Amino acid sequence: MFKVNILLLGFIIGVELSLGLMVAPVIFNANTYLKEYVLNLLQSGILMSEIFVKFGYVLLFVCIFNFLYELFDLFKQNEKIKIKISKFLLSSIVLALSLLFVFYFMAYILQNQTLDGISSKEFYAMHSASEVSVKIMLLCQIFLFFLSFKIANKE
Repeated sequence: MFKVNILLLGFIIGVELSLGLMVAPVIFNANTYLKEYVLNLLQSGILMSEIFVKFGYVLLFVCIFNFLYELFDLFKQNEKIKIKISKFLLSSIVLALSLLFVFYFMAYILQNQTLDGISSKEFYAMHSASEVSVKIMLLCQIFLFFLSFKIANKE
């Protein structure tokens, strides 16, 4: 089960990095690549939202799996209880942030995806907050990934 958890954790970290570093810049700068087509900010946002909706399902699955794995691993008896508690707390933070991202931020962004909606200060603030939450979640997942190897190497 350890290997499945690490595989899923590495996978979701890779997906998050790919979406943020490769997919979003291409989608939001599509006019650079498609000379004969013109996409406005709203159309690019709609495309990106569809990607993030599909990503949300995968994110929730991996985060719930990881949380349950860390919960059950916490009750195994050995001397590394401090690291296990740290991993459980990190997985709890990751799960909370993923739920916040999918059910709060994404819901708001999808609901307000109109030309008037995306130009409001509230939309910008909510979008910025969602970016921050994903960055914090990603950092927690990276720490969790490497903490898992720290335990595995000592056992």
